Amino acid sequence: MENKDIFNHMQALETQMGKVHGQFSTLMLEVKRLLEENQQLRLENEKMRKILKGENAEGKPPLRAPVQPAPLLLEGNEAIDIVGEGYDNLARLYHEGFHICNVYYGHLRTEGDCLFCLSFLNK
Repeated sequence: MENKDIFNHMQALETQMGKVHGQFSTLMLEVKRLLEENQQLRLENEKMRKILKGENAEGKPPLRAPVQPAPLLLEGNEAIDIVGEGYDNLARLYHEGFHICNVYYGHLRTEGDCLFCLSFLNK
């Protein structure tokens, strides 16, 4: 093998190693993203299991969120509930620690109150 052939072969190997390194970096970023998502889903799953068992984080039965009674409007001879069972369910979900806003709906609230959710509840 001549020096020129060896040099060309080394350049080809270097190019291949660069491609493999790029693919490996991409793969590592994807694995990191999947691990973070998996951890978040585990936390949500654990919280949901506690809720289904009827416990909160301290192992005590959950406290129901106080919901204000809905005002009634009269339409003809019928009384119509403005806020119904759906609102009560959303308020309960929010107080159990889940987002009810359109931005993060269903995700676990990990950083306290969400302004989007609170504005939605106050509408």
